[in-house]
Amino acid sequence: MVPPLCFQHLKQYWAMYRLRLIRKSCLTQIKLLGFDTRLCHSSRPPVDLIGINYPAETINGRKYRDNHQTSQMPLSKINHILKANEYSYKVNGYDGRNSVNSILGLDSNILASNALNEDRRSAATCLQSKGMLLGVFDGHAGYACAQAVSERLFYYIAVALLPVKTLMDIEDAVENERPVLPMLQWHKHPNDHTSRDSGKLYFNSLRTYWQERIDLEEDEDRDVQTALMNAFKRLDNDISLEAQVDFGDPFSHFTPLRVALSGCTACVVHVDGDDLHVANLGDSRAVLGVQEENGTWSAHTISNDHNAQNADELQRVLSEHPALEHKTVVKHDRLLGLLMPFRGFGDMKFKWSGEMLNRVYETRSDILSANEFKMLPPNYHTPPYLIAEPEVTIHTLRPKDKFLIMATDGLWELMHRQTVVQVIGEHLTGLHWQKPVSGLSFTLGQMHRLLQERKSRAIFALDDENSATHLIRHALGSDGFGTVDPRRLSKMLSLPQDLARMYRDDITIVVIHLNSANM
Repeated sequence: MVPPLCFQHLKQYWAMYRLRLIRKSCLTQIKLLGFDTRLCHSSRPPVDLIGINYPAETINGRKYRDNHQTSQMPLSKINHILKANEYSYKVNGYDGRNSVNSILGLDSNILASNALNEDRRSAATCLQSKGMLLGVFDGHAGYACAQAVSERLFYYIAVALLPVKTLMDIEDAVENERPVLPMLQWHKHPNDHTSRDSGKLYFNSLRTYWQERIDLEEDEDRDVQTALMNAFKRLDNDISLEAQVDFGDPFSHFTPLRVALSGCTACVVHVDGDDLHVANLGDSRAVLGVQEENGTWSAHTISNDHNAQNADELQRVLSEHPALEHKTVVKHDRLLGLLMPFRGFGDMKFKWSGEMLNRVYETRSDILSANEFKMLPPNYHTPPYLIAEPEVTIHTLRPKDKFLIMATDGLWELMHRQTVVQVIGEHLTGLHWQKPVSGLSFTLGQMHRLLQERKSRAIFALDDENSATHLIRHALGSDGFGTVDPRRLSKMLSLPQDLARMYRDDITIVVIHLNSANM
């Protein structure tokens, strides 16, 4: 006969065992529901993270809960995680051409969701042409393409903007092995990656581009819009050619074939004086923060998403393929039922001919990772299905345009554009939690809550000198009423990598502070 005390322990052990089985079953069902099958840029439904708890059971007055529950992360650790990749740059008051710069500075940050972050960012001053270039790049099927584009695209834009005479001087210096004046001054965080094993290949492709411009004497109508479009398309064409000519070292992360078969979207801004050009490819987004005369904030989107939710973009895709394919070109809001963005760099599995793809899959399967496609996409009849031609939007900056937010879709999936502008606007002005409340009628309880909210907002505002960091804090920890819930923020940052992707994507943000006094 089992003694009563031991029997009681057996009941408790059996209860804990049942809880572990329930938890395992829950996680299995989550995976079966499709949360782990995200190919590229999948949308994820909003999830109440605070409401997620593993099952608990009360036995003889004692409550047992799975030990997955963790204590709240201290604020110091939260700040360490959020600020690890933040970067700020203050622009000199003059741009070198005896005119006041229209950009005061920039704040940027990256918060990874993937074990290997697939997002990238870039910022540079054009030294031999005019203006500044800033961009965010959202990779998928790996980070190789986003990395290559973030390093190379601005050079292609610079070459497209330079006059032929300057290009001839550069070519002469290279040919005679003389020093070449730099085209760009980069503004990088020390953690920003740099690929070192493809430099020669990248330079040779860029040199071929400026040699062709010299040969064609392309110096007429050298406007920014045309330069941006030409640079985007030329880089994507070079990515394709490099992969076909040189498959590269299979052990390299940046072999040309890896770059070509992965992909990325891109949102790039060129600012020169009052002229703002946004070149967008995919579903990252650029939004202006506008302060009206009465002090209120409004959001002005100056880029369009290239996906199934854009009716004009959907019609463009359908018009480029035979009517017989209209039911298969876009399926379940994805290109060929697989890819969410309708424009992007790389992704040659949606651009090359079927013969070319089959040859790559048959001869170089060793270079492909286990989760990459090794067969043609379904209903692959009339490629290319994906294009790298950006949509360029032109905007003349006004005094009421205070800042520009560029971000990958990881931010926009969590926050509405108006909320994003509101958070940054209030962070920059500090008016929301400083203005007096006289003339308003409050109960004692409402006043207590208001003071608590202001205290919380003030603490986090003081913590975040970087606007992009402040925005990420709100994106992950917002309580839905304009303040940050430390419990929610702690839980979002504490998620293990295999669960984090269920709740959010990689987030990359660049906030450009505009010099409205000069407009």
